[in-house]
Amino acid sequence: MSKQKIYLSVIATLIFSISLAQKSVNQYNKDGQRHGLWTKNYHKTNQKRYEGVFNHGKEIDSFKYYTLSTGKSVLSAVKIFNEKDSLAKVTFFASNKKIISQGQMNGKKFIGKWIYFHKNSTAKMIVENFNDDGLLEGERFVFYKNGLVAEKAFYKNGKLNGESKWFSEKNILLRYTNYKDNLHHGKSINYDSEGNVTTEGNYIEDQKKGIWLYYKAGILTRKIDYTNQKVIWKKQ
Repeated sequence: MSKQKIYLSVIATLIFSISLAQKSVNQYNKDGQRHGLWTKNYHKTNQKRYEGVFNHGKEIDSFKYYTLSTGKSVLSAVKIFNEKDSLAKVTFFASNKKIISQGQMNGKKFIGKWIYFHKNSTAKMIVENFNDDGLLEGERFVFYKNGLVAEKAFYKNGKLNGESKWFSEKNILLRYTNYKDNLHHGKSINYDSEGNVTTEGNYIEDQKKGIWLYYKAGILTRKIDYTNQKVIWKKQ
C-alpha cells in the first residue's frame, strides 16, 4: 500500500473515531433520560460549563463545573456522586485552583460538616454543621489563620441557640452571650482587649433587662436599671 493510501486511511479512521465520540456525548436513553457522558458549554461559546456521566438520568462519579473568568472556563466545583442516593461530596475552588470549601450536599442543600479555608491557604477559617434540612445545627467555629478560635456558637434548626463566645487573636475572651431562636436571651458579658469586664447583664428576647453593670479598666463605674432606664449608681 502506498504512503498516500496509508495517510488517507489514517485520516479516515480519525474522522470516523471523532464522529463516533461526538455521537456518544449528550445522549438520552429510550426513556428520555440523560445517559453516558454529558458536557455543556456556556451559551454561544466554546467554553465548558460542566461535564460528567449520567446513568439513566442519575449523576454518577465525578462532575466538574466551570465558571467564566475573562471569557475562559475555570474549574469552580467538583461533585462526586454515587449511584445509591442524591448525596455528593463537593469541593469549591477559587480561580487560582485553591480550595474555598468542601463538604457534602444533598441536591442543593448543604448537609453534615462543611469546612471553609482562609484565602490562598490550607488553614481552616470556618467549620460548621448542617442538618438534613440544610440548616445550621450544633457547633459552628470561626478560626484565625493561626488556628486559634475567633468565634464559637451553637445552632438549632438554623438559629442561634445557647452560648456564643468571641476571642481575640491572643485567645482572650472578648464577649460571652446567650441566644434563643436568634435573639439575645440570658447572660451577656463584654470584655476589653486585656480581658477585663466592660459590661454585664441580662437580655430577654433581645432587650436589656434588669440591672446592667459597666466597668472601666476593671473598675465598676455605673449601674443602670433597664426596667425603668435609670442610672441607679455612678462612681464619684
